[in-house]
Amino acid sequence: MSDDETLFSISEVHLDSGLRGIPVGTCKTSYVDPIDGVHYVGYPVGDLANLEEEDVIFLLMNKRLPDEAESNAFRKELAHRGEEIPTGALRVLENLTPGSGHPMDWLSIGIMSMGAAETTGDVRADSMNLIARMPELMARIFLLRGGNPENLRPRRTKLGLVENFVHMLGVDGDEAERMNRVLRFFFILHMDHGGGNLSTFSGKAVASGRASVYASLASAMNALSGPLHGRANQACLEFVQRIGTSDPEEIEKFVRSELAAKRPIYGFGHGVLRAEDPRARLLIELGSEVCPDDEYYKVVKSLREVVPKILKEHPKIKNPYPNVDIASGSLLHAIGFRKPHYYTTFFGWARVAGICAQILDERESRDGRGVPIYRPKYIAIEQPMRRLTD
Repeated sequence: MSDDETLFSISEVHLDSGLRGIPVGTCKTSYVDPIDGVHYVGYPVGDLANLEEEDVIFLLMNKRLPDEAESNAFRKELAHRGEEIPTGALRVLENLTPGSGHPMDWLSIGIMSMGAAETTGDVRADSMNLIARMPELMARIFLLRGGNPENLRPRRTKLGLVENFVHMLGVDGDEAERMNRVLRFFFILHMDHGGGNLSTFSGKAVASGRASVYASLASAMNALSGPLHGRANQACLEFVQRIGTSDPEEIEKFVRSELAAKRPIYGFGHGVLRAEDPRARLLIELGSEVCPDDEYYKVVKSLREVVPKILKEHPKIKNPYPNVDIASGSLLHAIGFRKPHYYTTFFGWARVAGICAQILDERESRDGRGVPIYRPKYIAIEQPMRRLTD
């Protein structure tokens, strides 16, 4: 691109549109192809789905996959940083009332409390510390908010990020293996999603003012907590539970009645994609491996077959195909996470790595000067000149 190349022309119709589709920056970590879906540093996410989550984090931060020695060193660094969490950094969570607020509130508070306990000011060090300590924050949120603090096991960071979380929850044996399998898969599929989604954009905007990584990521989690963004996986499972049957004819009746009442059909459509989200297909394929007989998984499979045909009857619907949220909630439920309002915390945990990587890129851009503080222009309207008179 040349400095004077026109990338986009702004007209009045673009105002008050949430910046949708308006170019504002560049992104090195990932992009979303309208047909082929999410790519991490050029790799289709499906190529990476069965890797270890730490190797994909390395990819986002370094723009290449690690060799064996680099992979081992990166895991060792994360394990060390996870062990070095400051004493009492998460004690504030113990003072919150069990069951209060939404779990995403606890996630944001936990990230801020870790930043208050230790912020180095080095973007990479703070990012790596936060990534390494997220499993313990997540485990504490689940057990403290659920009123079961006595079940928290001592951390074992050498197990790996997901495995350490499952261990701290007190899960063992075959149940732990199945949980690890699904959570690693989920973690990788949700780790990044270009630069313009609300949570990533919010985190980067806050970081552009030279706020700490912790303040920036807490802001990103607050953005993710809204029902139009990160809570979609929660809403989708609740939608599946309301349907309550995998019978195609009954599903068609239900969906048509929802459309007639102008209620949303959860798990379908996407802001960028114009085909089925490959992550939806990957999760449904994973479900056939880990929970083929689960009642909610069966509903999801039927929804995938029935709903697109119905949505195609509505010309205003640009994408009638399944998105990643259609199956993620049913899989989390099948492996033992029975409370949908916790699901967005998994989404947030996964997204921490991608947002940290993007903040690091923005701080290093322009020969180390960094991206300027975000300052979009708003056009003043309905403000006629006025004066106070004597």
